[in-house]
This record gives sequence, structure tokens and C-alpha cells, in this order.
Amino acid sequence: MTMSTRDLDPAFQGAGQKAYPFGLEIWRIERFNPVPVPNSSYGKFYAGDSYIVLKTTASKSGNLRHEIHYWLEDGRLMADADAGEFWALFGGFAPLPKKTSEDKSEEAFDIKFFRFEKGKTVPTEVESLTRELLESNKCYLLDCGIEIFIWIGKSTDLEDRKSACAVAEDLARGVNRAKAHVIRVMEGFETVMFRSKFDSWPQTSMAAVSEDGRGKVAALLKLQGLDVKGLVKSVPVKEVPDPYIDCSGNLKVWRVNGQENILLPASDQSKLYTGDCYVFQYAYLGVDGEEYLIGTWLGRKSTEDDRTTANLSANRMVMSLKSQAVQARIYEGKEPLQFCAIFQRFTVLKGGLSSGYKNHIAENNIVDDTYTENGTALFRVQGSGPDNMQAIQVDVVGSFLNSSYCFILHSGDTLYTWSGSLTTSEDQDLLERQLDVIKPDLQYKPLKDGAETEQFWDLLGGKMERSNKIIATESESDPHLFCCFFSEGTLKVNEVFNFTQDDIMTEDVFILDCHSSIFVWVGQQVDSKKKSEALNIGEEFLKLDVLLENLSRETPIFIISEGSEPQFFTRFFSWDSSKLAMHGNSYQRKLALVKHGIAPVLAKPKRRAPIYSGRSVLPEKSRSRSASFSPDRARSRGRSPAFNALASTFENPNARNLSTPPPAVGKLYPKSSLSNVKVAPRSAAIAALTTSFESSRGSLAPELSEVSFVAQRATTDSADKHSPLISRVNNLTIHEDAKEQEIEDEGLPTFPYERLTTTSADPATEIDVTKREAYLSSTEFKEKFNMTKAAFNKLPKWKQNKLKMAVHLF
Repeated sequence: MTMSTRDLDPAFQGAGQKAYPFGLEIWRIERFNPVPVPNSSYGKFYAGDSYIVLKTTASKSGNLRHEIHYWLEDGRLMADADAGEFWALFGGFAPLPKKTSEDKSEEAFDIKFFRFEKGKTVPTEVESLTRELLESNKCYLLDCGIEIFIWIGKSTDLEDRKSACAVAEDLARGVNRAKAHVIRVMEGFETVMFRSKFDSWPQTSMAAVSEDGRGKVAALLKLQGLDVKGLVKSVPVKEVPDPYIDCSGNLKVWRVNGQENILLPASDQSKLYTGDCYVFQYAYLGVDGEEYLIGTWLGRKSTEDDRTTANLSANRMVMSLKSQAVQARIYEGKEPLQFCAIFQRFTVLKGGLSSGYKNHIAENNIVDDTYTENGTALFRVQGSGPDNMQAIQVDVVGSFLNSSYCFILHSGDTLYTWSGSLTTSEDQDLLERQLDVIKPDLQYKPLKDGAETEQFWDLLGGKMERSNKIIATESESDPHLFCCFFSEGTLKVNEVFNFTQDDIMTEDVFILDCHSSIFVWVGQQVDSKKKSEALNIGEEFLKLDVLLENLSRETPIFIISEGSEPQFFTRFFSWDSSKLAMHGNSYQRKLALVKHGIAPVLAKPKRRAPIYSGRSVLPEKSRSRSASFSPDRARSRGRSPAFNALASTFENPNARNLSTPPPAVGKLYPKSSLSNVKVAPRSAAIAALTTSFESSRGSLAPELSEVSFVAQRATTDSADKHSPLISRVNNLTIHEDAKEQEIEDEGLPTFPYERLTTTSADPATEIDVTKREAYLSSTEFKEKFNMTKAAFNKLPKWKQNKLKMAVHLF
């Protein structure tokens, strides 16, 4: 049945034309007719009334999608367990008592907005109420008729808060005014009722507020001079994400200078100027051998010529390694976790040293503000730990201070440190460590938020208001895979849903979009012209923004060639490196699988042997201020500890065991029982095995044929199963598996799967509902997840949650 616009109720005219969050529209049923509800009353549902809610969202294709809800939860203030999605539109459950005559008069009341200054309320005229109007160092009054809200910022003085409450009480008792009550609201803990008064309010995570709310309250009370001992038992440890890259490799950095690149010494390679461009090469030990990451870091104020030169230089370096390196393009301020991990600590300085930058500022009459060690400079310290920390130079102005960070201020021989009121002991430890890089030879004067000296403010141009907002970084989201078709500068993509490793084909180019970074995967059989345009493909993908994620044009791009996939890419798949042979996952390979049931045996291309020179994390003249850190404890760059242990066996001619099989056996035959045995290189079992290899070698000259023969005998020959040697090896394997199962099962009680699901009729009690899977037995865990608990725990959180949702454990 169709309906024309003539049949549409006038109240619904023009509805559903804007996407959510602004596409939320509500009507209340009055005398059997729909009446639009004003934006200021969104989220307020009165018992005894009925409502219609329309949510409009945009699909990936740009078409609008409509969801219609109706609300009747009948004079009773009870929450329906199945109505969580509905209440999520308004930030939480918010039923109200049945509307009275006073409540009805509220809608006709014109909301008034006041700013509190020097003990008085100052009326503020605004076109619309938004969250951005509320500043953390002030108090505000919102007069809504029968309700008067006092919003108190985190950084306001205690006296201002008391005065604001007194003024609000006087306002509520005013002459010719209906009975009103005063409601106090703290920043970060706004109620649904308060947020509903605003035309726009950013979506917030209530879980995040509850986790760190206690610490924020403690910091707030401490700022007011109150004793907070015992309020917080322990400061939660920051969760440092895994970069999935070995951080002990060899790093080299070049600064672009015109048409040449200048190799920087180890002491300067972590000093990056915002007006310059840099090329870096990082060699490290990967899962299947040595791996390379080659990339560019482009300063925010660098010239286009320098950026072009940097990208061309990086591309030539990748080609010289026969595309066996990962190429990265990184902009200042958008550094991915891998970049921070390999540099460990770096400093971003104002200005530039390259000839291109110097010529640019001279031609445009721009003042040269390049950093000098004897000048005045202000640095913001940030990071998650000693292996991921940065110092960012900002303008020497008091408004650039932020209560959520620590800062370093130096002017000549004067050195200050400043700790914001919301910083933790870990933040202050990073401050101490960064001093060793910026000013290792000067004594400093520590200052705290609210206890600054006049000289400190003089250096910053006077006392100013400061923020306390944490500078947001792009977070990683669920990955999406796209197959790309690029021709004459035009890019078309098709998304691959529920993707696996088998979906990427050697004849094509694919993009893995993780929001915080994108990976352009190039198959070996892609023609050379398209391979050279891989970076352009990534840039065009960012312009398309097919998922409507508001992707930044400066999002990091990684170019990955087939056969050289790093772990920070393969972690998004259930990766099997044996599937990617020289001709890769091609159409011909899949055709062979269909026709004959087996794939052609193709050798994976060998990688070049690494040349490590080694380097230290700290500059040569640095000294330590922190008792918990010293240069002697700095992580050594170069060969990783595992590589050193392996190399020591083979590099010492007197200790080398010439009968030891090649170390690649375990990788070639991952499912062989022999590859799972964890024994020392010189163990008696391995020595006996190699002796049998040598004696039975005969005409099997190539080492690979010899190993294949032995591996086949170990798995198929029934006579060998009864030999003492094979029995010992099998016993070792069984023992290791049993030991792993014991480790997985100890510590927590186990429950049947049926009692752990979110829909269980007889749920298990006294369990951590966020870790339901941990209470499964190892047998049921493998049955439900097709993996062990140890393998599951190594997955990223988003992937764990996705798997748990599929089996109703999340």
C-alpha cells in the first residue's frame, strides 16, 4: 500500500531527512495526535504518556535508513531489559514520574543560561546550548523553571562553588516564582536530564567515566587542598598496546636537504623539526627472519618539494630491497604505534634546518622560530611508558598549559618542570626521563598546577586560563578489507565481508582499513605500474572515505608487498605464512586445489641477511635523573636477545654442532610432532635424531629432501612409532600439552557453557561477567573458539569481543 504526502500527518512533514545524531526526532501523542517534542526535552519520557521516536542514519552508500521506536514502561518506573538500545539513544535510562501541571508549564518556560563571575551571575546570550560553552574553570547556571542546574567545572575554586550554590538558592526563592529545586552537576558526571537541555552533547562512554572517575575526584579534591589519603588505594596501570614489532633493531634516519639526504648521528635521529622531512630505515628480526620498515616522516610545516623528495627516496630504498620492505608514509601528529615503538622517544621541535624550509621562510618573510638550546621553549610531555614517550614543543604561552600533562620550560640557564593537577606518577616519571634528553646538565625547579611563581608566568607572558582536555589520538577500530581497482587516477573499491587470508589474491591490490592506519597490500603478480602507484591508491582511498569514518588525509599509510607481511599486519588474520609461496594466493593456485586437491610446491623467496650495527637509546652525553632508570639499563639496539642466543651457537666454530638440522624445519612443517618439541639445541634426543639422519642420508643430498623423508617417517611409518627414540619425543610432546592445559585451567573454577552464556536460565554466580570465557574448561573452550586459551589471550581486545559475541559470552 502506498501513501501520498497528502495523507501524511502535518506533524511528520519533512521528517527523516537528516542522519543521526542530528536525525533524532520525537513526537508525543496528545489527544490522539502527534505533537513534536522540542530538542530541549529529548530524553524526558513521562509515565502515562506515549511517544514516537524516529532515528535516521546514513548507510555506506549514502542512502538514509530509518528506525522507528514507540514508547508507552504505563505508570510504573521500571526498566525493560530489552529496551537498552532505545535508552542508549539518550545516554541511559531516564523515566520520569507522571507529568503534573507544574511540569507542563515548564515547556513554556524560556531556558536562561548564566555564567558565574566574581560572585555574580552574568546572563549569556547564545543561539543554541552546546557542550563547548562550558569551560572547566568556571561555574554556570541553567534556569529551566522548576529546575535550576548548577554546572561546576573541574578546575573551579572552592569559594566560587559555594557562591554559585548560594546564588542559585536565592534565585529559586525569588518573588513571583513557582516552586523550584536546585540540582548540582559536576563536570564529567552530567545527568541525562541535564544533557537533554542542550541542543548537542557529544556521545560519552559511561564505562570510561566509572573506571577513572575515582581518580579524577581525588585529583580535584587535592587541587582544593584537601587530604585525599586513602581515597584511592592504587593508581591503575596504563595499558600499553602491543606494537607487534621488535623494538631492538637497527634504526637509521636521514633529513631531506634539497635533493640530497643527510644521515643523522644516533644522538640527533630522534630530534624531528616540524619544518623538515625525514626518511628512516628500520631493520629488525621478524617472525620468519629479518624484516625492514622504510618510511617518511613529514613535518607539518615542511615544503611540498621536500615531501616529494622524501617519498621518492623511500621508494628507491624499497626497490633496492626488491620490495621486501614495508613502506610507510607518516605525518607529524599522526604517528602510529609502530613509529613510536622503534624511535622509543623523540622530540618534535619548531622550525627547520633544511635548505628548502630556510628558502621558504625567506621568500615569504616568515619569522624563523627554529628551536635553539639557549632560547626560550615550552615542551609538552606525553606517552605511555619509557619505550613510548614524546616531547612536543608548543608556543611559549600560558594558554598552552594543560592540567592533564606535564611540561618543561627553559630559558637560557633557567629550567622549570610543571605538573598538571590531573597527572599521575607515571606522567611525572616520563617528565624526569625527557629532561635527560632536552636539558641533561641543568638543575630544574619543580612546580605544580596552582603553585606557580611570578617568574614562571613572566616567561609565559602572564597568567592565563588553561585547558584540561586530553589530546585525542585516533583509536584502532574493527578492520575492513577492500579489493581495489585503480585506473587513470580513479579508484573503485569493493568491500570483502568476513574476510580471511584466502581472500587476498596475488593478482590484485587490497586495502585493510583500521581507521587509525590503512595498509595497502600489493600482490606479486600486480603489474609494475600499479605497484609504483600504491601510495597514490592509499591517498585516493582516504579521499573516498567509503565507510564515512571522517578519515584524515594524514592517516598513516603502510605499503606491504606479498611475501613480506609484518606481524602488525598479519595479526588481523588467522595467518599461515606457508600459504603465500612465490606465486602467492593466485587464481591458478586455487584452480589446482580444486582439480587435484593439492597446491604446487613453491619456495618462498629468501630474504636478505640483515646487517646490524647496533645503537643505544640514549644520546651519548645524557645522564639520568630518575632513580629507576640509568644509561646502563638502556635497551641495546641491534640484534635481539633471541637472535644473539641463536647466533652464539653458530658463530663459535668450537661449539658448533655440525649435525644439527637447519632451523627452518619447524617452519616448513608446522604440524609435525617434531616441531612442537621444546628441547635445548644440544639435548640428547636431538643429537640422537641427527645421528640417525647422518647415517641414513645416502642419496638424499639436499637437506630439504632429508628432512622431508624423516618427517614423513615420523608421522606415517607404523614401525617407527614403536622405536624408543620416537616414543621419547612423543612423550615430550604429550607432557608439554598437558602442562599447558594445567596452566590454563588453574586459578579459576569451571562451569558448563550453558551456565556462562548471557542468556542462561541458570547463570553461574560470583563470576567476572566481563571474562565469562575464562571459566570454561579447556575442552569446551577449544570446542567453542577453535583455539586454546593461550592463543585467545594473544588476540587484540576487539577480536576477542567479536568471538565472544558469536558464542553468547559477551
